[in-house]
Amino acid sequence: MRNRYLDLLRFLAIVRVVVYHVTGWATLTLVFPAMSVMFALAGSLMAASLARSGPVAVGRRLRRLLPSLWVLAAVFVPAMLLTGLALSPRVLLWLFPITDPPANNWGALALSIIWYLRDYLWFVLASPVALWLFRRAPLPTLLAPYVVLVTIEVGIYPAPPVVREFGLYFGAWLLGFAHHAGMLRRLTGRVLYPLSLGLAVVGGAWIVTHPGPRGYDLNDNHLGNALWSAAFILVVLGRAPAGVAWLERSRLAERVVTVFNRRALTIYLWHMPFVVALTPLVDVVGWSHQDPVGLAVRVLLVFALVGLVTLAVGWVEDVAARRRPELIPAGSSRPTGPPAPSDGGPAGRLGVGETVGRAAVPAQRVSGAAATVEINAG
Repeated sequence: MRNRYLDLLRFLAIVRVVVYHVTGWATLTLVFPAMSVMFALAGSLMAASLARSGPVAVGRRLRRLLPSLWVLAAVFVPAMLLTGLALSPRVLLWLFPITDPPANNWGALALSIIWYLRDYLWFVLASPVALWLFRRAPLPTLLAPYVVLVTIEVGIYPAPPVVREFGLYFGAWLLGFAHHAGMLRRLTGRVLYPLSLGLAVVGGAWIVTHPGPRGYDLNDNHLGNALWSAAFILVVLGRAPAGVAWLERSRLAERVVTVFNRRALTIYLWHMPFVVALTPLVDVVGWSHQDPVGLAVRVLLVFALVGLVTLAVGWVEDVAARRRPELIPAGSSRPTGPPAPSDGGPAGRLGVGETVGRAAVPAQRVSGAAATVEINAG
């Protein structure tokens, strides 16, 4: 039984991610820390799956995640091989990206969003053990990623990138565990709101005193991002309603939210190539990054192009989920019984949505012979 409020959160996160990638507006990362929200929703879903099916849920989650990536790789990897990417065993990482798969110069930009799938894979693999620990020691398990991140950011522990990513986003994933267990819902207002405010104040202070190259963009500040996002998640999930009445009354709005949730991974994977491709084209006609009309047109063009690709290959998500393939998802997601509790049921489909954010000209991180670019998705 689906909770439409959680679906609405995922829809808003996906839209925010695409708009942020086109505009590069740092304020969007503060107003809605989409990536952490999506990891929290994914964590809640993973906890529900493990509770229902046990460790076999790991294989099911990977089965739903990877086919859409393989479709993307089938298009872009041959194109990169023809334009300078060296053929090596590392190319196989496009089948299972437990680390950054290789890319050439243009592919590193267009496919930089793969970092999210890398982190997601690690989090899924770690979830059975993490949930076992969480059930026995909830608070220490929740705090562990944040403690690790603090030690990294203040220079005590020069950790490898994978550990830093666990420190940054696995805390949000574990907050999803807490959401599924009902812990967030049980927090009284006298605890939840002061705790959220305290995290926001500390995180905000760290952001202000440690600005990145783009100012107060959460994606440039790991510790500030983690604390600010935790405060946001505590409120939006800790006080999540059981449903969204106005959404359920609007057939069009409900259909749009359903489509975005059922096609979250396709939208996530394919939007960045179009953002990168359109950037030089719109510059030719004189639209600057500060031109509201130009930005609006670019946002609409990206969504239109992603919509066409989604029509073409989005059905792969249905096959991966063992649903009947649909060109445009039309299955009603209205609950058939009483409303799902806000801290109980599955969190829905892929949290990318399970998704991403960085400016139109993202920061680059070169690793080894093959350059890859990582775009954080605040």
